[in-house]
Amino acid sequence: MHSTCEDYRASATIDLLHDEADMSQKVICPLLALWSEKGFVGRKYDVLETWRERANNVRGGALPGGHLIPEEAPDETYRALREFLS
Repeated sequence: MHSTCEDYRASATIDLLHDEADMSQKVICPLLALWSEKGFVGRKYDVLETWRERANNVRGGALPGGHLIPEEAPDETYRALREFLS
């Protein structure tokens, strides 16, 4: 299995500076956050609240599955995306 971004070093350098410079701005388009109910993220963070600090219109939730949600919960992923894009 390969990652979509195998060697992305900017995430630990210039991207941090860009994030800091833009911290006062919010994402203004609708944002959909999906995460795995069995994964680390949902257990450790309030995902929607975290994104609401950075965006005006946030929706989403946990979907069944583990590491790769679209592969493990394709119907649920499809429904969430279809509802969001409707």
